[in-house]
Amino acid sequence: MNGAGQRHTAPPGRAVMTAATGWFRDCYGGSPDGVWHAPGRVNLIGEHTDYNDGFVLPFALGLGVRAAAALAGARDGDVLELCSRQAAATSPGAAHAQARVGSLAPGSVTGWAAYASGVAWALREAGYPVGGARIAIDSDLPQGAGLSSSAAFECAVAVALTGLYGIEITARALAQIARRAENDFVGVPSGIMDQSAAMLCRKGHALLLDCRTLATSHVPFDPASAGLELLAMDTRARHDLTDGAYADRRRSCEEAARLLGVPALRDVTDPDAALRRLRDPVLRRRARHVITENHRVQAVVGLLRAGAMSEVGALLNASHLSLRDDFEISWPQADVATQAAVAAGALGARMIGGGFGGSVIALVPAGRAGEIADAVTAAFGRRGWVPPRVIPTSPEAGAHRLAAAPPPP
Repeated sequence: MNGAGQRHTAPPGRAVMTAATGWFRDCYGGSPDGVWHAPGRVNLIGEHTDYNDGFVLPFALGLGVRAAAALAGARDGDVLELCSRQAAATSPGAAHAQARVGSLAPGSVTGWAAYASGVAWALREAGYPVGGARIAIDSDLPQGAGLSSSAAFECAVAVALTGLYGIEITARALAQIARRAENDFVGVPSGIMDQSAAMLCRKGHALLLDCRTLATSHVPFDPASAGLELLAMDTRARHDLTDGAYADRRRSCEEAARLLGVPALRDVTDPDAALRRLRDPVLRRRARHVITENHRVQAVVGLLRAGAMSEVGALLNASHLSLRDDFEISWPQADVATQAAVAAGALGARMIGGGFGGSVIALVPAGRAGEIADAVTAAFGRRGWVPPRVIPTSPEAGAHRLAAAPPPP
């Protein structure tokens, strides 16, 4: 396997704790009161269905964001002090930020710190008595890779603040608070999927989420038991959900639903008739993707519960074509990666995430992930692109406090 195909595995628990605690000391001196983790996610299927009140099927990754946090030292109980290792790597001067919690309002904090500050604001808006704290952020989750690094960041801060202040709140409610931080404080019109995945996923399962009712069920997801692997590759083409294209797609879906006289595209019961009524070809394509993608989610759930995982591949292929041609959010690296993966033996492949950059997934026979990753790398090389990065994809647990690391032997 060449360099691009080398697996980047998540650090073991003790190493994660040590790194997060060490970063807190670097930022503030002393030790944190605890370290909390929230995972990134891969959405197996169900893209851009969440804000259309539809269905999604994500699972949590081992990679994620850690928030090492403490109350001790927080200035006069109202100052939220933030320090990000990833911001420091980009620009040392941007590594630190602070804000008065009682003065937080949408627009009062910008940049990376807005995601954490927005969580404190949303908690207070919901009536929870959150004040100041010191929080050091560390992550092994690639930003802009379509793995929901922003939701992982929000949820890590959310569980850290509620943990520090002893606030009793359900994971489901905390996901909604984290979503409000992103929607109303940061200003990104995302759906509820990413925060729900970060908070609610279980190890060895995918999370079926009804984005209207927020009802969930845990669907067994164990590719190895079926002689398969789910290969994820970061194409290294970056995306940014604040650039307007995401919001444009959302507006198109809302307009299509309005013209069809339904609360959301999820409510369309006769797809053929509904699509014929949409005279605007762009709105017709956008609606067709959402309607058919909802059906694909339900079909994948049925296959997983029936133990027919190998048949999921065809639905992954169909999802990618729909995202590429109807929703028009794919990008050249994703198209080349999915085509090369299937040509090399993958059962199916598709882009994941908001679009215009990020990652792809491929369902592959066990033992062939390296071979298929190499085929994708070769296809990238022929076009002069940076090689993709392989991402580990075992289904892991949602946000939680990490156990204290044992003392060195």
